[in-house]
Amino acid sequence: MKNAIFGIEEEVFIVEPEKPTLRSLYYLARLLWKDPRFYYFHTASNFARGRDIRQGLMSGIEISTSMHQDVDSLIEDLASRRKDLMDMCQGLIIPLGHLISYEAPTNTCALQIHIGGVKDQQRVHKNLVHFLPLLALLTVNSPYAGGKYFGQSFRIAKSFAIGCLRSDWEYRFQDIILAKRLGTIEIRIFDPIWDLGRIRTLVKAIKTIVDSQRNFESDIARYNELRFQIAVHGYDRSLDEIYDELMELYRVPKELFLSTPSDQVKSYFERNGLLRTYSALDNAYRTGIFESRSLPEKEHGDASWESPLKICAGFLGYYIPKLPYCLWKAWREW
Repeated sequence: MKNAIFGIEEEVFIVEPEKPTLRSLYYLARLLWKDPRFYYFHTASNFARGRDIRQGLMSGIEISTSMHQDVDSLIEDLASRRKDLMDMCQGLIIPLGHLISYEAPTNTCALQIHIGGVKDQQRVHKNLVHFLPLLALLTVNSPYAGGKYFGQSFRIAKSFAIGCLRSDWEYRFQDIILAKRLGTIEIRIFDPIWDLGRIRTLVKAIKTIVDSQRNFESDIARYNELRFQIAVHGYDRSLDEIYDELMELYRVPKELFLSTPSDQVKSYFERNGLLRTYSALDNAYRTGIFESRSLPEKEHGDASWESPLKICAGFLGYYIPKLPYCLWKAWREW
């Protein structure tokens, strides 16, 4: 029997001190030239689109792992990629689906999980769809838009890059797809989070569902109702049956669905404000401790961070070498 393999693409914002800038490309360039053979294919940059550009052009950056059969090896790989990014990055690394002060549906970040080596992709796809509204609560992490509380995930409810499921599972802008370029099942609904323990639990639950020989109900209309419900309100009794079915396959403490990363961010932001919340998110990403740290003076907006030289170095050192691959990738994915 062929074993399934798993990979992670993680998108995060880099803010200096409260907004992303084009200097993110400079950090990507340093990462690329640290290990060109790997990071040429395992990094990416994103930009806002349309009217959202008025709030800022730069969006998140992406790092990705290799594919693994073993979940623990996959998480170790992600931790190693994170360390490489931290070593290269002076800005605050923000694992959020959507920035607190922005209201920009085209400027979002995601945690995407790829599943390969699956013999019956359609059956696995249907089983994953059944559990996806519940599993998404493990990572919901974008509670604000325009500085106002939205709910559990503004990104899930509003982002242009995902959305309700369609009958065509190759259509790119929905929550779970068959990725044309890689031939994998790609789950796109998850928000990025700092907590590697939650990500490990999430992938182990997904692996158990993928390996299961049972057939679960896949109702697209019901799924599309539930995705909006969890994006705004989180867990409620309508998810009890799905939770009980998951417990028959893989046990996850219910508290992880009831108390979400969005709840933590909301509580911290209300008590501490924007910059300290971003500092806490950066510290959590780097150390696992969700608490703000004392920032060096330059991290509060020193003018040197606006150096056009770093922006030019980012374009020349990252974007120009990657452009052929970016164009090929876009052609394969559309």
